[in-house]
Amino acid sequence: MTQQFYVSPEQLMKDRADFARKGIARGRSVIVISCADGIALVAENPSPSLHKIGEIYDKIAFAAVGKYNEFESLRQAGVRYADVRGYSYDREDVTARGLASVYAQSLGAVFTAEQKPFEVELAVAEVGPRQELDHLYRLTFDGSIADENGFVVMGGVADQISDVVKDTWDAGLDFPGALRLALRALAADKDVDALPPTAVEAAVLERASESSRGTRRAFRRLLPEDLAQLLVEEA
Repeated sequence: MTQQFYVSPEQLMKDRADFARKGIARGRSVIVISCADGIALVAENPSPSLHKIGEIYDKIAFAAVGKYNEFESLRQAGVRYADVRGYSYDREDVTARGLASVYAQSLGAVFTAEQKPFEVELAVAEVGPRQELDHLYRLTFDGSIADENGFVVMGGVADQISDVVKDTWDAGLDFPGALRLALRALAADKDVDALPPTAVEAAVLERASESSRGTRRAFRRLLPEDLAQLLVEEA
């Protein structure tokens, strides 16, 4: 008769956390930056179709690092949650805080109850009518949630990239300035000044989408050629 090895709950949780952190660190980084024109979302991602950044609802976007199949399932669940809540109540009742709480519950349940935790880290961003009303929430694999101020950096060499952003970020940055900062920070561990537009995925939550484009949907994805042209025009 074989005996089962005893593993303390503390050791089990530590092993799961270490496993998830290693998986996330292997992924390419994502930066979310609040700026004067809205919220910039930039990810190191050369794939044209496997997106790490996406729209959730009118003023809300999602960014993630880690295993694609895991964070994509969470993104889809977030879209369903937002659609049902907006239809059942009011569109104004769909908030980043509510969505982040749902994600925190799901991640926490998987981390404690399932054999393998999700190897993901998420950011939920909501653009406000004024910059001080922007909301950036960061969620980790164990369901922990943090309300971040100004910017969020996840994945890869996040600490090193965060230091670059922290040294330069200013609330008065316009959108092109935020893009240039993100591209420069993502290249922090490489022998280049900034990543080329073809190596990144970029989007924006436009603060003035209703007046400039006549729509409540603030999310706009940038193609590599759009990003290159924008950077050249503002250089």
